[in-house]
Order: sequence, then structure tokens, then C-alpha cells
Amino acid sequence: MTIEVFTDGACRGNPGPGGWAALVRRDGVEQMYAGAEPQTTNNQMELMAAIQGLEQLSARSTVSLTTDSQYVRQGITQWIHGWKRNGWKTSQRQPVKNQELWQRLDAAVADHDVEWHWVKGHSGHRENELVDEAANVAIDAMQAAR
Repeated sequence: MTIEVFTDGACRGNPGPGGWAALVRRDGVEQMYAGAEPQTTNNQMELMAAIQGLEQLSARSTVSLTTDSQYVRQGITQWIHGWKRNGWKTSQRQPVKNQELWQRLDAAVADHDVEWHWVKGHSGHRENELVDEAANVAIDAMQAAR
């Protein structure tokens, strides 16, 4: 059985208050996870959404993960191999931005067989719209609680 995970991050200002959301579908049952940070970036929230989605899975699973972030998809499927080989430095020998989040995502991916998919954001894709809304609701809830 393949578990489907749909993720999105949002940020108001970049940096600024941000939120993440992950929709996990197992056996046709959907569960939403979301959170927010007072000061973050869009890329950090996109990474956190993928991390949190995968970290909700307790047993090794086959996962289809859909994101609207090329940064996350390309980073985890392509760029990360060079970063690890180069001691977490870019090809320009600069430190990799968001290294701790990339390492956490790398560890989460290692526990599963993940197939990565990209969808254009704000294009009417049902699950992408749901996680976008949930990430923004998480920001609103965080700000209302302050």
C-alpha cells in the first residue's frame, strides 16, 4: 500500500511568520497536520511540511509525496547528494542554507521508499489547495494566540 503525503509551506513576508501543512492519506483516510513559526522563510516551511508529513509515519512505508516546491523536490532528489559529498557545502563552497532541515528531511526519507512529485501551486489541485489553506490557518491561529 502506498501512503500519499501532500505538503505546503506558507510565509507572510520572507522572512516573516510562516506555516506548514501535511495531508497524509492512508487507506483512503485523510489526516491533516499543521504548524507555524513566528519568524521563518517560505523554503523553511516547505521543508518542514515534508519533514512533518514523513515523520507522522511510524513504520517503513512506500510513500508518494507531492509538493509545490521545486526547491524541496530538487533538493532532496538531486542536490543533496553533492552537498553531502562536499561536507554540506554548495558547488560554490558556501554552506548549504537550511542545512539542519535538509539533514532532518534526509533522515526522514531514509526510513521510507519515497517517490517525489511536483504540482504547480494555486492551480486547483485539490490536496495542494487544502494544505495551502491549512498552512495559512496555522499562521492565523499562531498570531491570534499572541
